[in-house]
Amino acid sequence: MSYGASMASSYRHTAAYVEKVLSGAKPANLPVEQPTRFEFVVNLAAAKTLGVTIPQQMLLRADDVVR
Repeated sequence: MSYGASMASSYRHTAAYVEKVLSGAKPANLPVEQPTRFEFVVNLAAAKTLGVTIPQQMLLRADDVVR
């Protein structure tokens, strides 16, 4: 299982920062932002290898299930 920042969302935020810099904003004046979108991913193959059973409720709440 993994719970962390969405990489796709982070890439979009990076593009917005690049746009601001290219538009003339000074990088030192831009705020540091925290991730706002998180993903929960379950890897069933790894769980099976470890002999761990993942409850159905957890699989339903996952954003992505790797089989």
